[in-house]
Amino acid sequence: MAHGSRDPRALSTVRSLLDRVRALRPGLPVHLGHIELNAPLLPDTLAALAGEEAVLVPLLLSRGYHVKRDIPEMAAESGVRARVAKALGPHPFLVEALQDRLAEAGWAERPGTAVVLAAAGSRDPESKADTARTAALLSQRLGVEVVPAYATTAAPTVRAALTQLTARGHERIAVASYFTAPGRFATECAAEAPWITSAPLGAHPAMARLLLHRYDQSLKLPATGQEAVLASA
Repeated sequence: MAHGSRDPRALSTVRSLLDRVRALRPGLPVHLGHIELNAPLLPDTLAALAGEEAVLVPLLLSRGYHVKRDIPEMAAESGVRARVAKALGPHPFLVEALQDRLAEAGWAERPGTAVVLAAAGSRDPESKADTARTAALLSQRLGVEVVPAYATTAAPTVRAALTQLTARGHERIAVASYFTAPGRFATECAAEAPWITSAPLGAHPAMARLLLHRYDQSLKLPATGQEAVLASA
């Protein structure tokens, strides 16, 4: 289940990611549904699966309104016996993908380097906590300071985080794009970068493994008739 975007690159990226998932798990039916903006919309995808069982895996990086309310409510209103997996993050697979994307962009650890982890942002405090946890995990992996920042709604902004790191003496600051696919927020955050910006996570192999990991986790929960179960493991 992807969010949806007006950027055509987002849809092609999601489709490429699902192709990776299918390649990793041959024989598993994999369907796409969007929360908004792109077809197929999630209710339409669920309507085509009426009477069946399904695991709904959000292609979303943290907890928030979509994961907690929108998706479970759409599932409960469908005729599908559904389990709703938890958000993708935080998880070491995401850190693996973030590190690889930074390396592709030219990352090199030197004195004075740091990273801004640029995320979409949410009013939900648990979403911000999830992003902060990912920033901490990435900091441990890279051995440098990593500050989470947001394109909208939450603080600090990417520009403010860059200012903070510069004030603390960092001279080479990378922006790590903590987005599942290209889009407006990723483009705006990249424009703030004083050094390098990594590409969105996209169809990275670790993303495909993580989607299947969340799927497998959710199979431990019972499916229900008309009410979706939200995974908490």
